[in-house]
Amino acid sequence: MRQIIIIGSGPAGYTAAIYAARANLSPLLIASSVEAGGELMKTTEVENYPGFAEGIQGPELMLAMQAQAERFGTEIVLDDVVKLELEGEVKRVTLGNGDVHEALTIVFATGSAYRKLGLEDEDRMSGHGVSWCATCDGFFFRQKTIAVVGGGDSAMEEANFLTKFADKVYVIHRKDTLRASKTMQDRAFANPKIEFLWNKEVAHIYGDELVTGIGVVDVTDGTETTLDLSGLFIAIGADPRTHLVHGQLTLTAEGTVAVDGRSSRTNIPGVFAAGDVIDPTYRQAVTAAGSGTVAALDAEHYLAALPKEVLARAEVQPATV
Repeated sequence: MRQIIIIGSGPAGYTAAIYAARANLSPLLIASSVEAGGELMKTTEVENYPGFAEGIQGPELMLAMQAQAERFGTEIVLDDVVKLELEGEVKRVTLGNGDVHEALTIVFATGSAYRKLGLEDEDRMSGHGVSWCATCDGFFFRQKTIAVVGGGDSAMEEANFLTKFADKVYVIHRKDTLRASKTMQDRAFANPKIEFLWNKEVAHIYGDELVTGIGVVDVTDGTETTLDLSGLFIAIGADPRTHLVHGQLTLTAEGTVAVDGRSSRTNIPGVFAAGDVIDPTYRQAVTAAGSGTVAALDAEHYLAALPKEVLARAEVQPATV
Protein backbone atom coordinates (compact mmCIF):
# COMPACT_ATOMS: atom_id res chain seq x y z
CA MET A 1 0.00 0.00 0.00
CA ARG A 2 1.16 3.50 -0.88
CA GLN A 3 1.05 6.66 1.14
CA ILE A 4 -0.09 8.58 -1.94
CA ILE A 5 -1.29 7.91 -5.49
CA ILE A 6 -1.56 10.75 -7.99
CA ILE A 7 -3.97 10.35 -10.90
CA GLY A 8 -3.08 12.59 -13.83
CA SER A 9 0.13 13.73 -15.51
CA GLY A 10 -0.41 17.36 -16.45
CA PRO A 11 1.21 20.28 -14.62
CA ALA A 12 -0.91 19.63 -11.52
CA GLY A 13 -0.13 15.92 -11.34
CA TYR A 14 3.59 16.23 -11.97
CA THR A 15 3.97 19.14 -9.55
CA ALA A 16 2.12 17.20 -6.86
CA ALA A 17 4.47 14.29 -7.55
CA ILE A 18 7.56 16.48 -7.24
CA TYR A 19 6.45 17.82 -3.86
CA ALA A 20 5.26 14.44 -2.59
CA ALA A 21 8.46 12.72 -3.65
CA ARG A 22 10.63 15.39 -1.99
CA ALA A 23 8.62 14.79 1.18
CA ASN A 24 9.64 11.10 1.02
CA LEU A 25 6.08 9.92 0.36
CA SER A 26 7.21 7.66 -2.54
CA PRO A 27 4.30 8.63 -4.82
CA LEU A 28 2.85 6.46 -7.55
CA LEU A 29 1.63 8.54 -10.49
CA ILE A 30 -0.88 7.05 -12.94
CA ALA A 31 -0.15 8.93 -16.15
CA SER A 32 -2.43 7.43 -18.85
CA SER A 33 -1.82 4.89 -21.58
CA VAL A 34 -2.26 7.36 -24.43
CA GLU A 35 -2.32 10.92 -23.03
CA ALA A 36 0.62 11.04 -20.63
CA GLY A 37 1.63 14.65 -20.08
CA GLY A 38 -1.86 16.07 -20.54
CA GLU A 39 -3.04 18.66 -23.01
CA LEU A 40 0.28 20.54 -23.09
CA MET A 41 1.71 17.62 -25.03
CA LYS A 42 -0.48 18.90 -27.89
CA THR A 43 0.53 22.55 -27.52
CA THR A 44 3.17 24.43 -29.46
CA GLU A 45 5.09 27.28 -27.86
CA VAL A 46 4.29 28.11 -24.23
CA GLU A 47 5.32 31.72 -23.64
CA ASN A 48 3.69 32.48 -20.30
CA TYR A 49 5.16 29.80 -18.03
CA PRO A 50 7.56 31.53 -15.62
CA GLY A 51 11.26 30.87 -16.04
CA PHE A 52 11.39 30.54 -19.81
CA ALA A 53 12.19 33.96 -21.25
CA GLU A 54 12.15 32.70 -24.84
CA GLY A 55 9.22 30.33 -24.35
CA ILE A 56 9.22 26.55 -24.37
CA GLN A 57 7.42 23.89 -26.37
CA GLY A 58 4.56 22.23 -24.49
CA PRO A 59 5.90 18.66 -24.83
CA GLU A 60 9.37 19.80 -23.75
CA LEU A 61 7.93 21.41 -20.62
CA MET A 62 5.96 18.31 -19.67
CA LEU A 63 8.85 15.93 -20.26
CA ALA A 64 11.01 18.14 -18.04
CA MET A 65 8.36 17.98 -15.29
CA GLN A 66 8.22 14.21 -15.65
CA ALA A 67 11.99 13.91 -15.39
CA GLN A 68 12.00 16.11 -12.29
CA ALA A 69 9.31 14.00 -10.63
CA GLU A 70 11.19 10.80 -11.44
CA ARG A 71 14.47 12.29 -10.21
CA PHE A 72 13.02 12.52 -6.69
CA GLY A 73 11.63 9.00 -6.75
CA THR A 74 8.15 9.15 -8.30
CA GLU A 75 7.07 5.89 -9.90
CA ILE A 76 5.09 6.48 -13.10
CA VAL A 77 2.68 3.95 -14.59
CA LEU A 78 1.41 4.38 -18.16
CA ASP A 79 -2.09 2.99 -17.80
CA ASP A 80 -5.65 4.22 -17.35
CA VAL A 81 -7.69 4.24 -14.17
CA VAL A 82 -10.98 2.43 -14.73
CA LYS A 83 -12.34 2.41 -11.16
CA LEU A 84 -11.86 4.37 -7.96
CA GLU A 85 -12.99 3.35 -4.47
CA LEU A 86 -12.43 6.42 -2.32
CA GLU A 87 -14.47 5.88 0.82
CA GLY A 88 -12.76 4.57 3.93
CA GLU A 89 -9.25 4.81 5.28
CA VAL A 90 -7.69 2.90 2.36
CA LYS A 91 -8.37 4.05 -1.21
CA ARG A 92 -8.34 1.57 -4.09
CA VAL A 93 -7.36 2.36 -7.69
CA THR A 94 -8.07 -0.21 -10.43
CA LEU A 95 -6.18 0.07 -13.71
CA GLY A 96 -7.07 -1.05 -17.20
CA ASN A 97 -4.60 -3.95 -16.98
CA GLY A 98 -6.37 -5.28 -13.90
CA ASP A 99 -3.82 -4.15 -11.32
CA VAL A 100 -5.25 -2.74 -8.11
CA HIS A 101 -3.25 -0.21 -6.10
CA GLU A 102 -4.05 0.94 -2.57
CA ALA A 103 -3.12 4.19 -0.87
CA LEU A 104 -3.94 6.28 2.17
CA THR A 105 -4.32 9.43 0.05
CA ILE A 106 -5.29 10.22 -3.51
CA VAL A 107 -4.55 13.34 -5.55
CA PHE A 108 -7.10 13.56 -8.37
CA ALA A 109 -5.61 15.67 -11.19
CA THR A 110 -7.21 14.35 -14.35
CA GLY A 111 -7.49 17.70 -16.11
CA SER A 112 -10.06 18.37 -18.80
CA ALA A 113 -11.10 17.05 -22.21
CA TYR A 114 -11.72 18.95 -25.42
CA ARG A 115 -15.30 20.13 -25.82
CA LYS A 116 -17.22 19.08 -28.93
CA LEU A 117 -19.71 20.97 -31.06
CA GLY A 118 -22.31 18.21 -30.75
CA LEU A 119 -22.85 17.79 -34.48
CA GLU A 120 -24.06 14.57 -36.04
CA ASP A 121 -20.96 14.02 -38.22
CA GLU A 122 -18.38 15.33 -35.76
CA ASP A 123 -17.20 11.96 -34.47
CA ARG A 124 -17.53 10.28 -37.85
CA MET A 125 -15.19 12.81 -39.44
CA SER A 126 -12.72 12.88 -36.56
CA GLY A 127 -9.35 12.12 -38.09
CA HIS A 128 -10.77 12.72 -41.56
CA GLY A 129 -10.66 16.50 -41.48
CA VAL A 130 -12.11 17.24 -38.05
CA SER A 131 -9.53 17.75 -35.31
CA TRP A 132 -9.07 19.18 -31.83
CA CYS A 133 -5.28 19.40 -32.09
CA ALA A 134 -3.49 21.69 -34.53
CA THR A 135 -0.04 20.49 -33.55
CA CYS A 136 -1.11 16.89 -34.12
CA ASP A 137 -2.79 17.34 -37.49
CA GLY A 138 -1.75 20.69 -38.98
CA PHE A 139 0.89 19.09 -41.18
CA PHE A 140 -1.81 17.28 -43.18
CA PHE A 141 -3.35 20.55 -44.38
CA ARG A 142 -0.53 22.04 -46.40
CA GLN A 143 -1.82 24.51 -48.98
CA LYS A 144 -5.42 23.82 -47.91
CA THR A 145 -8.27 25.99 -46.71
CA ILE A 146 -9.37 25.22 -43.17
CA ALA A 147 -11.35 26.73 -40.31
CA VAL A 148 -10.95 27.09 -36.56
CA VAL A 149 -14.00 27.37 -34.30
CA GLY A 150 -13.63 29.42 -31.12
CA GLY A 151 -12.80 32.82 -29.69
CA GLY A 152 -10.38 32.18 -26.85
CA ASP A 153 -6.61 31.96 -26.54
CA SER A 154 -6.56 28.35 -27.68
CA ALA A 155 -8.45 29.16 -30.85
CA MET A 156 -6.12 32.05 -31.69
CA GLU A 157 -3.06 29.91 -31.01
CA GLU A 158 -4.45 27.14 -33.21
CA ALA A 159 -5.27 29.55 -36.03
CA ASN A 160 -1.84 31.20 -36.00
CA PHE A 161 -0.08 27.85 -35.89
CA LEU A 162 -2.13 26.44 -38.75
CA THR A 163 -1.10 29.28 -41.05
CA LYS A 164 2.32 27.61 -41.16
CA PHE A 165 0.68 24.95 -43.32
CA ALA A 166 -2.65 26.13 -44.72
CA ASP A 167 -3.12 28.78 -47.40
CA LYS A 168 -6.15 30.21 -45.60
CA VAL A 169 -7.60 29.86 -42.13
CA TYR A 170 -11.10 31.00 -41.23
CA VAL A 171 -11.82 31.74 -37.59
CA ILE A 172 -15.51 31.14 -36.85
CA HIS A 173 -16.90 32.76 -33.72
CA ARG A 174 -20.49 32.98 -32.56
CA LYS A 175 -20.03 36.53 -31.21
CA ASP A 176 -18.62 39.75 -32.65
CA THR A 177 -15.79 40.04 -30.13
CA LEU A 178 -13.14 37.60 -28.92
CA ARG A 179 -12.51 36.50 -25.36
CA ALA A 180 -8.84 35.82 -26.11
CA SER A 181 -6.11 37.92 -24.53
CA LYS A 182 -5.13 41.10 -26.36
CA THR A 183 -1.75 39.68 -27.32
CA MET A 184 -3.30 36.63 -28.93
CA GLN A 185 -5.95 38.74 -30.67
CA ASP A 186 -3.37 41.12 -32.09
CA ARG A 187 -1.35 38.26 -33.54
CA ALA A 188 -4.39 36.75 -35.21
CA PHE A 189 -5.65 40.07 -36.58
CA ALA A 190 -2.21 40.81 -38.02
CA ASN A 191 -1.92 37.45 -39.78
CA PRO A 192 -2.82 37.90 -43.47
CA LYS A 193 -3.85 34.25 -43.82
CA ILE A 194 -6.57 34.51 -41.16
CA GLU A 195 -10.10 35.71 -41.94
CA PHE A 196 -12.71 36.14 -39.19
CA LEU A 197 -16.34 35.11 -39.61
CA TRP A 198 -18.28 36.86 -36.86
CA ASN A 199 -21.65 35.85 -35.38
CA LYS A 200 -21.44 32.44 -37.02
CA GLU A 201 -21.91 28.86 -35.84
CA VAL A 202 -21.08 25.58 -37.57
CA ALA A 203 -24.29 23.68 -38.21
CA HIS A 204 -23.17 20.90 -40.55
CA ILE A 205 -20.01 19.07 -41.60
CA TYR A 206 -19.96 17.84 -45.18
CA GLY A 207 -17.93 15.06 -46.75
CA ASP A 208 -17.87 11.29 -47.14
CA GLU A 209 -14.35 10.02 -46.51
CA LEU A 210 -12.84 13.48 -45.96
CA VAL A 211 -14.24 16.86 -44.96
CA THR A 212 -15.19 18.90 -48.02
CA GLY A 213 -17.02 21.78 -46.38
CA ILE A 214 -19.21 23.02 -43.57
CA GLY A 215 -22.58 24.68 -43.19
CA VAL A 216 -22.31 27.97 -41.31
CA VAL A 217 -25.34 29.68 -39.75
CA ASP A 218 -25.50 33.39 -38.98
CA VAL A 219 -26.77 33.65 -35.42
CA THR A 220 -28.28 37.09 -36.03
CA ASP A 221 -30.61 36.23 -38.93
CA GLY A 222 -30.50 32.42 -39.23
CA THR A 223 -29.19 32.33 -42.78
CA GLU A 224 -26.93 29.42 -43.68
CA THR A 225 -24.07 29.37 -46.15
CA THR A 226 -21.69 26.65 -47.26
CA LEU A 227 -17.98 27.09 -46.81
CA ASP A 228 -15.69 24.89 -48.90
CA LEU A 229 -12.70 23.68 -46.92
CA SER A 230 -10.60 20.62 -46.10
CA GLY A 231 -10.30 20.80 -42.34
CA LEU A 232 -12.19 21.92 -39.24
CA PHE A 233 -10.34 22.50 -35.97
CA ILE A 234 -12.50 22.83 -32.87
CA ALA A 235 -11.17 25.00 -30.03
CA ILE A 236 -14.18 25.90 -27.90
CA GLY A 237 -12.88 24.92 -24.50
CA ALA A 238 -12.80 21.79 -22.43
CA ASP A 239 -14.76 19.94 -19.76
CA PRO A 240 -13.29 18.55 -16.52
CA ARG A 241 -12.63 14.81 -16.54
CA THR A 242 -14.73 13.77 -13.55
CA HIS A 243 -16.43 10.59 -14.76
CA LEU A 244 -14.34 8.44 -12.41
CA VAL A 245 -15.63 10.23 -9.31
CA HIS A 246 -19.30 10.73 -10.12
CA GLY A 247 -21.33 9.70 -7.11
CA GLN A 248 -18.29 9.90 -4.83
CA LEU A 249 -16.87 13.43 -4.93
CA THR A 250 -19.06 16.52 -4.73
CA LEU A 251 -19.09 18.56 -7.95
CA THR A 252 -19.73 22.26 -8.48
CA ALA A 253 -22.36 23.79 -10.75
CA GLU A 254 -19.62 24.08 -13.41
CA GLY A 255 -18.95 20.34 -13.18
CA THR A 256 -15.57 20.66 -11.48
CA VAL A 257 -14.62 18.84 -8.28
CA ALA A 258 -15.60 20.92 -5.25
CA VAL A 259 -12.81 21.70 -2.78
CA ASP A 260 -12.75 23.43 0.59
CA GLY A 261 -11.85 27.09 0.03
CA ARG A 262 -8.33 27.55 -1.32
CA SER A 263 -7.35 24.05 -0.25
CA SER A 264 -7.44 20.87 -2.34
CA ARG A 265 -9.59 18.97 0.18
CA THR A 266 -12.65 17.26 -1.29
CA ASN A 267 -15.68 15.95 0.60
CA ILE A 268 -13.88 12.64 1.28
CA PRO A 269 -11.03 12.67 3.83
CA GLY A 270 -7.73 11.70 2.25
CA VAL A 271 -8.84 12.63 -1.27
CA PHE A 272 -7.48 15.82 -2.79
CA ALA A 273 -8.04 17.40 -6.21
CA ALA A 274 -5.91 19.76 -8.26
CA GLY A 275 -5.55 21.48 -11.61
CA ASP A 276 -8.16 22.06 -14.29
CA VAL A 277 -10.45 19.45 -12.75
CA ILE A 278 -11.19 21.98 -9.97
CA ASP A 279 -10.73 25.20 -11.98
CA PRO A 280 -13.50 26.43 -14.31
CA THR A 281 -12.01 29.93 -14.59
CA TYR A 282 -8.26 30.30 -15.03
CA ARG A 283 -7.17 26.98 -16.58
CA GLN A 284 -3.50 27.87 -17.01
CA ALA A 285 -0.47 25.63 -16.73
CA VAL A 286 1.01 27.78 -13.98
CA THR A 287 -2.18 27.83 -11.89
CA ALA A 288 -2.50 24.06 -12.33
CA ALA A 289 1.08 23.61 -11.12
CA GLY A 290 0.37 25.78 -8.07
CA SER A 291 -2.76 23.74 -7.41
CA GLY A 292 -0.69 20.55 -7.55
CA THR A 293 1.61 22.03 -4.91
CA VAL A 294 -1.37 22.69 -2.64
CA ALA A 295 -2.64 19.13 -3.09
CA ALA A 296 0.71 17.56 -2.22
CA LEU A 297 1.09 19.72 0.88
CA ASP A 298 -2.49 18.99 1.98
CA ALA A 299 -1.90 15.27 1.51
CA GLU A 300 1.37 15.48 3.46
CA HIS A 301 -0.39 17.23 6.36
CA TYR A 302 -3.21 14.68 6.31
CA LEU A 303 -0.74 11.79 6.43
CA ALA A 304 1.23 13.39 9.26
CA ALA A 305 -1.92 13.44 11.39
CA LEU A 306 -2.66 9.72 10.93
CA PRO A 307 -1.78 7.23 13.68
CA LYS A 308 1.70 5.77 13.35
CA GLU A 309 0.37 2.25 13.02
CA VAL A 310 -1.68 3.27 9.96
CA LEU A 311 1.34 4.90 8.30
CA ALA A 312 3.40 1.80 9.06
CA ARG A 313 1.00 -0.26 6.95
CA ALA A 314 1.73 1.98 3.96
CA GLU A 315 5.47 1.48 4.44
CA VAL A 316 5.46 -2.31 4.56
CA GLN A 317 2.65 -3.33 2.22
CA PRO A 318 3.41 -4.02 -1.49
CA ALA A 319 2.21 -1.41 -3.98
CA THR A 320 0.03 -3.82 -5.98
CA VAL A 321 -2.44 -6.19 -4.39
